[in-house]
Amino acid sequence: MESLEGRSRREFLKTSAAAGGAGLILGIVLPDAHAQPAGAPGAAAMPNAWVKIGRDNSITILSARSEMGQGVYTALPTLVAEELEVDLAKIKVEIAPPGEVYINAMLGGQITGGSTSVPEAYDKLRIAGAQARTMLVAAAALRWGVDASACRAHDGTVQGPGGERATYGELAEAASQLPVPLDVKLKAHKDSRYVGKPIKRLDTPNKTNGSAEFGIDVKLPGMLYASLAQCPVIGGKVASLDVAKARSMPGVKHVVQVTDGVAVVADSWWQAKVARDALDINWDEGVSGSLSSEGIASALKAAAAKAGAVFKKQGDFDAGMKGAAKTVEAAYELPFLAHAPMEPMNFTADVRKDSCLICGPTQFQQLAAGVAAQVTGLKPEQITVRTTFLGGGFGRRIDVDFIVQAVEISKAVGAPVKLLWTREDDMTHDFYRPTSYHQLRAALDAQGRPVALKYHMTSPSVTSRLFPPVVKDGVDPFMTEAAAVPYDIPNQLADVVIHDTGVRVGYWRSVSHALNAFANESFMDELALAAGKDPCEFRRSLLDNKPRLKHVLELAAQSAGWGKPLPAGRYRGIALMEGYGTSMAQVAEVSVQGETVRVHRVVVAADLGKMVNPNIVRQQLEGSIIYGLSAVLYGEITLRNGRVQQSNFHDYQVVRMPESPTIEMHLVDSDEKPAGIGEPGTALIGPTVANAVFAATGKRLRRLPLRLA
Repeated sequence: MESLEGRSRREFLKTSAAAGGAGLILGIVLPDAHAQPAGAPGAAAMPNAWVKIGRDNSITILSARSEMGQGVYTALPTLVAEELEVDLAKIKVEIAPPGEVYINAMLGGQITGGSTSVPEAYDKLRIAGAQARTMLVAAAALRWGVDASACRAHDGTVQGPGGERATYGELAEAASQLPVPLDVKLKAHKDSRYVGKPIKRLDTPNKTNGSAEFGIDVKLPGMLYASLAQCPVIGGKVASLDVAKARSMPGVKHVVQVTDGVAVVADSWWQAKVARDALDINWDEGVSGSLSSEGIASALKAAAAKAGAVFKKQGDFDAGMKGAAKTVEAAYELPFLAHAPMEPMNFTADVRKDSCLICGPTQFQQLAAGVAAQVTGLKPEQITVRTTFLGGGFGRRIDVDFIVQAVEISKAVGAPVKLLWTREDDMTHDFYRPTSYHQLRAALDAQGRPVALKYHMTSPSVTSRLFPPVVKDGVDPFMTEAAAVPYDIPNQLADVVIHDTGVRVGYWRSVSHALNAFANESFMDELALAAGKDPCEFRRSLLDNKPRLKHVLELAAQSAGWGKPLPAGRYRGIALMEGYGTSMAQVAEVSVQGETVRVHRVVVAADLGKMVNPNIVRQQLEGSIIYGLSAVLYGEITLRNGRVQQSNFHDYQVVRMPESPTIEMHLVDSDEKPAGIGEPGTALIGPTVANAVFAATGKRLRRLPLRLA
């Protein structure tokens, strides 16, 4: 993308309008904490959001985040439309291309993840809408020779004091000539027309009638299809290859070797897949060929004996332990997990001499464009990225291995190519959620109150691979989320050991919250038992300094009937967490028959500040809890001879509809700043259910998935 340095706002807007052809684009300049005043030396206009107003009065709002089911296709445009004063039902939505203007300020890149989409956009997109509205009103006032304060914006028009009326399309060109206001008035949350209301999702009609384009739906003129054979041991390379049989099969156009394996390119995907299965490949499995789950677990525990890098130190842990009336120790283990989105990895690439178009589902447009430029040798401005809907992301599509593969194949054959993985490819060639080992020690005083707590975590680091500069002094901040407990315990020490297991790892929905919350909240139940106290009241007594957490704990407990009798064979567990800015508590109601755990009901209370769309919040809570419950009951990736043993949903189970619990949600009406909601539910369901299973059986399960055998 061309640099904006040294260009005036007006020049940028006019150039953008010309490039748009059919209409006019208003670039929105937004103030931030580091911005210099307009006109100051070095100050630059950096649009953070776009409103496209066509001459036909069409209004298109660009979403800077990928839509993967979490609702940003509705939530983010809602923020703009609210202040722009347009009918939300009539707007068009497009996913933004790569560009610095669309960088997620909370993550430092154009990334969709970390439950940051709404919190990061809440103020800046409302400002964007208000700026555009103010400019349009000012243009109308100049046209009519009246004061702007006498004019009113409403449903895509500006109305004057004498009955004058002009549409946004009629005013857009004149508005683009005006200076962009940096100080605009925003509506109070309570006065919103759309924000905070249960508005229907904008993507539902297209997803219902089949017109929504996912990566798997992309079609380009002259497009071929590719199926890629990859070494069964991740990282292995081709040692020898016989392509004769595959090359002679119906529809096959090319057989090409790329970095990650051998691709068969054909007229249809099935032809490519069948021919791929006919390839005769000998693989050099490399050092990973000897990996096994048993060896990895043993090495992880050995690494845990090392001193960790401290990320929290409060009071004096050693002194606190010396005065203990009782001490408690426990260790917890969590496995590798696959992301398993419904839409397997895929991408379409069209590499030409002087351009490259890549289309498909990605959570990281910046990196997608970057690797395409690297593979093709083209300049960044010669790369076009078109983001489709994502059939699930969960962090997997932050990585771009499948995009590199598609670009390499298209470059090799000189034609547009859609690469589509099978479910088995997807399951066995993931960037897996890290395994982890957690050791906790605590001291209770004579009254059963915790006075000291140590948390020691050992696990691989995703960030060390993707964003190495973020890891400092041995601490990966994305490993330590929710590791420091929110409870009032005077002496705390928390540290981490980064250990590379030899298995490639990636960010998974809720990242380290799921790992750390399971260990911490299981341990809190163990401390309550050692103290002879009720698990809910034990936690409550330690939350005087955390009123929002205390409130959701009380709300969840009361709503679930905590302390009241249950039907025979039913038992409850409770847990809470502070993550992504959200305070959440859950109560699970379970039964256990033999070795089978059945979760019947989950009650969740959440305070996530101001909500853009309560309907989407509820959808995210339900989906995140079911996703997390699948991991709690079933999820585990194992290795033998370097090969992932799970291949599809028959041996990597997910919760099915008959197993799904009733989920009862209680959302706190709050004026606090917006927080993330797509991931906390996934993280918290683990300890909540584990604590309920303990209540049912008296057996403390310290390893996931929960197995009673």
